[in-house]
Amino acid sequence: MYMHPNIKVQVDIGYQGIKKQLTNSELPRKRSKINPLIKEDKIQNQKVSSSRVLIENIIRELKIFRIVAEKYRNRRRRFNLRINIITGIYNLQVK
Repeated sequence: MYMHPNIKVQVDIGYQGIKKQLTNSELPRKRSKINPLIKEDKIQNQKVSSSRVLIENIIRELKIFRIVAEKYRNRRRRFNLRINIITGIYNLQVK
């Protein structure tokens, strides 16, 4: 996976191996039975999740159109046009 070095990537706990590939990634801290989270880790996790929840809600809204949620079975050259139309509809709905 290639990402520009200046782009900050925020992912959930399921992407634990991404730190090896992308140094500018931000993961929530994981707790275990042996090492519980300290207060600073909990605050950091809350900051990460509060910034990610906005994007997760937008992705959920776009999945309603099912073009993002399922396998795209039409011609590839029209995919960008359809995504732009769907995001335009979403942006119109938000305003």
